[in-house]
Amino acid sequence: MRKYDKYRHHAWAGLGFLSVFIAIRYFVSLPDLLSFVVVMLLSIYIIYSLVMTYLYSEEIGSREEMNMDKELEKERLKIEKKKLKLEKKRIKAELKAEKKRKD
Repeated sequence: MRKYDKYRHHAWAGLGFLSVFIAIRYFVSLPDLLSFVVVMLLSIYIIYSLVMTYLYSEEIGSREEMNMDKELEKERLKIEKKKLKLEKKRIKAELKAEKKRKD
């Protein structure tokens, strides 16, 4: 999950840098070649980050499966705990009934 979050963050950061650069370019006259190079570098950076985000997006599915497995395990443990409590009550009642029969 960490790699997915890292690349997702970089994709958003690249988009932010690109929008800030374009806004600055709107107000300040910059050479066309410099603007082209910066826009291309930022575009490549954004595309790379998006591709890596997509590649690591499968981590989300595996994490959700792990969470579901944990939830199922918790539910199973709760049910098992209830069964043990009922079994304990049953045994206790049997012992109490046996004790009454002996008296």
